[in-house]
Amino acid sequence: MRRVGTVVRTAGGLAIARGERGEEPPRIGSSVVDESLSTVGRVVDVFGPVDRPYVAVTPNDGDGLAPLVGGKLYAR
Repeated sequence: MRRVGTVVRTAGGLAIARGERGEEPPRIGSSVVDESLSTVGRVVDVFGPVDRPYVAVTPNDGDGLAPLVGGKLYAR
C-alpha cells in the first residue's frame, strides 16, 4: 500500500487529500482505503503542485464524507 495523504476537505461530493511530500501520487482509478483498511473509494484526479499534489477521491458512500476529514488515506 502507498500513502495517499490526509483529507483536508470535501468538495462537490469528493474527498480532497493533500499528498505527502516525497511520496509518488497514486494512479487515477486506484482503490483507496482508510486507516482501518475499509475501502473508501477511488482516485479520480491528481492536481496541484508536483512536490505535494492534491488527490480527489470519489467515495463509495457519498454520505460518509465528513468523518474522513483529517484522516489519512492509502492506495492499494
